[in-house]
Amino acid sequence: MKSSTALKMKLGMFIIFGLVVLVLGLFYVGKKKNLFDSAFHLRAQFNNVSGLTPGNNVRFGGIDVGTVEDIEIVTDTSVIVNMRIKSKAQKFIHIDAVASIGSEGLMGDRVMIISPGIGTGRPVRENDVLISHAPVETDQILAGLKTSADNAALITQQLAEVAYKINHGHGVLSRLLADSTMGDNLHSTMVNLKKGSQGLSEDVEAAKHNFLLRGFFRKKKKREDEEKKKKESEVDK
Repeated sequence: MKSSTALKMKLGMFIIFGLVVLVLGLFYVGKKKNLFDSAFHLRAQFNNVSGLTPGNNVRFGGIDVGTVEDIEIVTDTSVIVNMRIKSKAQKFIHIDAVASIGSEGLMGDRVMIISPGIGTGRPVRENDVLISHAPVETDQILAGLKTSADNAALITQQLAEVAYKINHGHGVLSRLLADSTMGDNLHSTMVNLKKGSQGLSEDVEAAKHNFLLRGFFRKKKKREDEEKKKKESEVDK
């Protein structure tokens, strides 16, 4: 008799323990999926949801504000994503907000991202449809990275070939760099150009003070000053 009573007590405790675990589990899952929060629904239309599934997070401003409730195929080129959003985020999301599909890193789970618009539209309402941007496929990103890497490798190879030819005396550039007579001529030419430019500046400055040309330069300066004032006046307007 005592053995039967003890068995019943153990069985009852086991059932109570199981029920507690079940309730806590349901509460935890519900909390994670916003089942017990006051919420409203938003929708977005895509041609391709790129691996998005019900239960994925919805983010606004980098914060989880809801979850993807379900995904519905409308036509062969149209898919509707239904989102369950916490009511406390409703006043911050405007009708011109944009929905896009991202990921938790390059190879992570998909996530629905709601980006703020310019903020002039009204706050969203129940079952509003947001503007959407097509997701960027991971395959496209990897293909782009591969193309960039291939181009960088090709450029590096070409630069190495040019450097080799210069170092080993191939090509016009190498001969010019190695020809000291050519280097002296280039240096002399640059010096002469610099002297000629300096001399021309001195001649112009002297002409400004010549009594025959003084009037010409004064009129020229006056016109330049008037044009400058006119431009400044237009900018101020």
